[in-house]
Amino acid sequence: MSEALPSVPRKRRKSARPGEIVEAAAQSFIEHGYAGTKLDDVARRAGIAKGTIYLYFAAKQDLFEAVIRDTLEPLISGVETMVDSYDGATDILLQMVITKAYENIVQSDARHVMRIIIGEGHKFPELRELYYETSIKHGVALISRVVQRGVDRGEFRPGPATQNPRLIMAPCIMAAIWSMTFDEFAPMDIDSFMAGHLDVMLNGLRA
Repeated sequence: MSEALPSVPRKRRKSARPGEIVEAAAQSFIEHGYAGTKLDDVARRAGIAKGTIYLYFAAKQDLFEAVIRDTLEPLISGVETMVDSYDGATDILLQMVITKAYENIVQSDARHVMRIIIGEGHKFPELRELYYETSIKHGVALISRVVQRGVDRGEFRPGPATQNPRLIMAPCIMAAIWSMTFDEFAPMDIDSFMAGHLDVMLNGLRA
């Protein structure tokens, strides 16, 4: 009599299931928006029964919150690690942070989460707040921290830009919105736009 095969693959799949559901939900949210996404579609994409979703997520809102966290928290954490570990000139550090912001916000799937929040956030304020707390608040705080580092080291001059870190992030947000909304009619060269952003920003900040 042959021995039964071990059940490790099944356990592995079960433990991975929440991530698979979130991944399937992210694709559905990107295609259909928040209001337009149906859990039946998420289940179909994940290859599970609809009822299985409720074993891990109480409602669609909880699933979208998981998409926000899974999409954005690793990006923010990566930039925080970069800032914590860098010991060189602040203008180079800020350039690295802004470059990473373009990669994370403009050129990754994270921009689609922003699109949903912009388009539907007024109907779902709790999701808008979560996006702010998870992404915008941390991003602005990181920029503020880097800029203040430059001021403290005498590399940046104090002024309106150093006091308003959102000014430094604004072109990146604009590029993300443009690429999702108007690129069909007037394509944006993201690399050229970012180079111009960095040039204006750094020349305005340097002491």
